[in-house]
Amino acid sequence: MVWHMFRLETEVDKSRRDLLRSRLMAANTAASPVLRALRGTPEERERPLHVWALEGHGDELAGGLVGYTWAGWLHVSFLWVADRHRGVGLGGLLLAEAEGIAVRQRGCGAARLETWDFQAPDFYRERGYQVVCVIPDYPPGITEYTLTKRLSAEGLAAGALS
Repeated sequence: MVWHMFRLETEVDKSRRDLLRSRLMAANTAASPVLRALRGTPEERERPLHVWALEGHGDELAGGLVGYTWAGWLHVSFLWVADRHRGVGLGGLLLAEAEGIAVRQRGCGAARLETWDFQAPDFYRERGYQVVCVIPDYPPGITEYTLTKRLSAEGLAAGALS
């Protein structure tokens, strides 16, 4: 029986987490020609990408975007705009800036993000994102959406003109 051979622990352990992650990445890379092709390229590692909007000449945070790039994709983790600055285009400006950096400086061809039904799925759809996954009741009573968007320098230039 399996339970006689192993001791299970449930504490949070960052060093074991990092070890597990590196072993999983090594196993996945060995099994995938696509991931093997990323070895030694700039796209192999996650690179943080943050864009901040500061109010006036001070350090008051008006909004921000936190994400990262990996494997030719921009992943938007968080996008937030202070209540008093909503509705004036700041969220779109933050997103466009991150997309521009992802394309022009990091060679990304796509972006992805998750949002909930009470947050901003329509905001992202209006900016060219498409829903690729819907998870109802996650968390209970809420629907989560995963959205993606193809990125290109031409598309960014066209978006800047509109």
